[in-house]
Amino acid sequence: MEPGAQHNGPQRWFVIVNPVAGNGRGLDHFPQISKLLRDAGIPSEPVFTEHKFHATELTVSAVKQGFRRIIAVGGDGTLHEVVNGLFIQQTVDPREVLLAVIAVGSGNDWIRTFGIPSRYADAIRAIREGKSFLQDVGMVCYEEAHYRQQRCMANVAGTGFDAEVVRRYAHLRRQGRRSKWLYLWCMIRSFFGYKSTGVKVWIDDRLVYNNLLMSIAIGVCKYNGGGVQQLPRAVADDGLLDVSLIRPVHFWHILFRIRYLFNGGIYRIRHILQARGSRVRIESSPEIAVEVDGELLGQTPLEFSVRHRAIRVVVSDEFLQRESYPLCSCNISD
Repeated sequence: MEPGAQHNGPQRWFVIVNPVAGNGRGLDHFPQISKLLRDAGIPSEPVFTEHKFHATELTVSAVKQGFRRIIAVGGDGTLHEVVNGLFIQQTVDPREVLLAVIAVGSGNDWIRTFGIPSRYADAIRAIREGKSFLQDVGMVCYEEAHYRQQRCMANVAGTGFDAEVVRRYAHLRRQGRRSKWLYLWCMIRSFFGYKSTGVKVWIDDRLVYNNLLMSIAIGVCKYNGGGVQQLPRAVADDGLLDVSLIRPVHFWHILFRIRYLFNGGIYRIRHILQARGSRVRIESSPEIAVEVDGELLGQTPLEFSVRHRAIRVVVSDEFLQRESYPLCSCNISD
């Protein structure tokens, strides 16, 4: 972990705003956010995204124009696009760009790991203080339209059940459905409709699982699915990917232990197994889908790797003052 230097100079911030994030909060709340940025003495140049992957294009263009500070105003999907833009551009090392997030999305899981407040004024205070951290980035190879493709992962990826929830949620959003309970509704509907799949999982070239699985979470951070600690032991700069394997489980078994999903005790549920490694390979029969940072991509076979301390992000002072992370390597066992 590296606290990094204070970044309080006169450089302008390039602000990428997703106007549709958080059911339109990106657009509705940006006047307030813009005023708070001005009041905090943070010079900025805002640009609104107009279509999917536009944040990636804007990031590449901003770095080419000389910007070395970027604020993503959106959700985890917006951050995902910005991080991918940092690795697409060839102008500078991605670590030379300081990245901050003002969360206006629906899930906002990435900020939870780093203690970034959801309150706009507090998030902007963290930006003004400029405490930074070099975070790992996952690299995900997947199959789409019979071609191998690759994306960067800033937070957590999910396969199987997780991806089905994202698919259902995106479908309802396209139909115009808007509700703060929509994601939870999709989780419940998917739980009763999803069938576990035969899956093989290799970690660092060792076959660790070969049986039916309901879902897999792989990531560099802790949270996914709107506050669920799917990877509570993840350390964002240890050069490793954390993995949670969820075996077939009855609804009643989760219902009476649902608090463990949110308080870091997920591995107390015996159907959920934990592992860690620098490379993860997943095969399944039939193929299962994958979502990365809440964005539905392709399907298996999947390969995950990690780039150690690859991007510099603004974090809270509280996060940096933590004495240590809960490092714990557990072996998978039935």
